[in-house]
Amino acid sequence: MATISAAPTPATVPVAIPLRQILPWAAFGAVLAVVLLYFVGTEQGITSVVSGETVHEFVHDGRHLLGFPCH
Repeated sequence: MATISAAPTPATVPVAIPLRQILPWAAFGAVLAVVLLYFVGTEQGITSVVSGETVHEFVHDGRHLLGFPCH
């Protein structure tokens, strides 16, 4: 019978990403999240940026899913 020996594989070491490279993407993600939260949560009534019911109807189901009352 032949024996099979497996060669050890080198361990991979994670590379640290500098904060300078992450910070712009984190800021972009935060701004995008706030804008999406505004449009889903409060885009109607006196704080409306877009006139009419188009945005409200587009995000209507997401609004209820996230627990925002609208009617």
